[in-house]
Amino acid sequence: MAYITSSVEYGIHCLLFLVNNEERPLSSRDLAELQGVSPSFLAKIFPKLEKAGIVVAQEGIRGGYLLARPADEISFLDIIDAIEGVKPLFDCQEVRGRCAVFNNETPAWATDGVCAVHAVMQQAENAMRTALSTHSLADVSERFGRKAPDVFFSDVNGWINNRMNGRTSKMRKDSSSRDKP
Repeated sequence: MAYITSSVEYGIHCLLFLVNNEERPLSSRDLAELQGVSPSFLAKIFPKLEKAGIVVAQEGIRGGYLLARPADEISFLDIIDAIEGVKPLFDCQEVRGRCAVFNNETPAWATDGVCAVHAVMQQAENAMRTALSTHSLADVSERFGRKAPDVFFSDVNGWINNRMNGRTSKMRKDSSSRDKP
């Protein structure tokens, strides 16, 4: 977790749209357009989420992604590790052994034991990972659900339905034009 990028933020927001959506897969393209971000940007995120077992893909004209397990079993740490990979917050360079007064002969006491700076950074990383593991997608979805007005959810569902109906209409039109001589 060297640096948590915007990929994580968009990934989490996309996943929030999948909570309580067990029947209707959403495409990464629709999720991207719903949030005003490039579809190619999200197309790089979802395979990582799928590989981590957070989402499952369904093929076809009405295909897309669904959560692979209940939202209360998906922690923020799971999502971050899936998108960013498991990386340390701090990469100790053993600076403590490079002091100019050592004249290229570092005394044992200078590098004995764990670096105090590294120890503090490791403690911070452990605390952050613990905090992220205690917050689930379901928790945040519930908080968001209490904040957003009901009309927002019906507007989102209407938008998604229009998108899916548009794809179905296009598919019917394309297939009928192929049937004509």
